[in-house]
Amino acid sequence: MTNIVLNVIVLAAVVAVSWRVLRRMRLGPVAGAALVLCVLTMVFDTLMIAADLYVFDPEKILGVYLWGAPLEDFFYAVVAALAMPVLWTVLERRSAARASAGGSAGDARGDAA
Repeated sequence: MTNIVLNVIVLAAVVAVSWRVLRRMRLGPVAGAALVLCVLTMVFDTLMIAADLYVFDPEKILGVYLWGAPLEDFFYAVVAALAMPVLWTVLERRSAARASAGGSAGDARGDAA
């Protein structure tokens, strides 16, 4: 399996799992975060490849490079830009729900200690 196939599968899975939350989010901040992460990926992947910290198997990648970084590496930045705000939103909602549901129980525990 090539890296691009794996990347597309992971991206599709993340979008499918988080679609309900993603569709309610504003596109601007998510796209801005993806852009910043892609620029950072381009800079630092290029530097790490130039320093021979890692190499890519030419048979597993497309061979398309953006300033020295293979195209496949940018999928991880896009997945992170999508998944992290979704995870943050879901965990924040759960935390708020627990706080409102268990507010009186937490007060009672605090008094007993």
